[in-house]
Amino acid sequence: MTEEKEQTSKVEYTLETKTELRFEVEQGAFVQLEVISGKAEIFGTELTKNKKYNFASGSKLRHLSGKTEVAYIAKETPMVLYVNTHAALEQMRKKAEMEETRGPRVMVVGPPDVGKSTLCRFLINCATRLGRSPVLVDLDVGQSEISIPGTVGALIVERPADIEEGYALTAPLLYHFGHKTPADNWPLYNLLITRLAEMINMRCNSNSRTNVSGIVINTCGWLRGGIYQSIVHAAGAFEVDVIIVLDQERLHSELKRDMPEFVKVVLQPKSGGVVERNQKTRAEVRDAKIREYFYGLHNTLYPHTFEVKFSEVQIFKIGRPILPQQMLPMDTVAQSDRTKLVPVLPSTSLVHHVLSVSMALQADDDIVHANVAGFIVITAIDQDKKSFTVLSPSPRPLPRSILLVMENIQFMDIE
Repeated sequence: MTEEKEQTSKVEYTLETKTELRFEVEQGAFVQLEVISGKAEIFGTELTKNKKYNFASGSKLRHLSGKTEVAYIAKETPMVLYVNTHAALEQMRKKAEMEETRGPRVMVVGPPDVGKSTLCRFLINCATRLGRSPVLVDLDVGQSEISIPGTVGALIVERPADIEEGYALTAPLLYHFGHKTPADNWPLYNLLITRLAEMINMRCNSNSRTNVSGIVINTCGWLRGGIYQSIVHAAGAFEVDVIIVLDQERLHSELKRDMPEFVKVVLQPKSGGVVERNQKTRAEVRDAKIREYFYGLHNTLYPHTFEVKFSEVQIFKIGRPILPQQMLPMDTVAQSDRTKLVPVLPSTSLVHHVLSVSMALQADDDIVHANVAGFIVITAIDQDKKSFTVLSPSPRPLPRSILLVMENIQFMDIE
């Protein structure tokens, strides 16, 4: 492998079997990686020999090199343990094929920044390299792997994720949540988990290959409080067989206590290459994910800007604020309004907000349970013309007329 520090300066690393090359890219720099001899992979995706891979600043990956803040070879790695996990899941798939039942459903849980997304990608990539078509489910509304923040979704993966560009996002199934943390609306979050599980079950029942390949579920970072109940809820909704707990003995103990006996709960270590992210870094990653949706990973896409008349659309948000119990009518549950539609009038307060384009055909449809076609950003409001200007990945007209507001997720289109 080579590390390019200047245009003409390179550093070569020699890795032994079962070791990792870890690095972080300097701010404003980039990595160019090339495998000169032997074999190497990233998260289960094999690197092509003599092909140059580029990584921008902010990349924090293992098995790589670059113009770095940190670069070192690690001999102690849990990767062998992760490989054994994949092998065990593949044995479950083979058994499912023989018995014509469903394949393994595994959920990865743990605190923030322990490598949950990394392990999910590794397990998915290893499965696809064997010809499987597993379903990747992403319940992390703050740092989604398959869509923009503020959504939960699923994707049937047919081939390993591209080294630079990630998963081939062809027709993911997405649902609007509208916040960057589940704590902003627990009832809605759990409702969407149930809905997503129902739709995936329907897909698996109609496609034997997907059914046998199984499901890999990525989750939000576990912290004390409501997220534990959502983990338990998701485990039941998706009927998981295996829960992998990364680097958290307490969470492992609680799940062992609360899960049915047929659910195998295993504790595994995190990789030493995992880097903790502060709030500023997380916000930057969210902004980058939204920008990538409109402009592509390398700014090769050209989004459209056009006007939409107020009369052409209906705008809603999901969930009314929680009122104190004493202010509610008797026998009313305070949480009940958290999944209700609230009409929103177009105003300057919507400028820079991301909106989901619902697949619902009309306002009396079950919009909360409807998946979304895509996303737009309102860039300007003209009250005189009764219209607003949007940034959209596709030209006019909008595919549907029902729009859902992401309440605390915004995007400013600044080049």
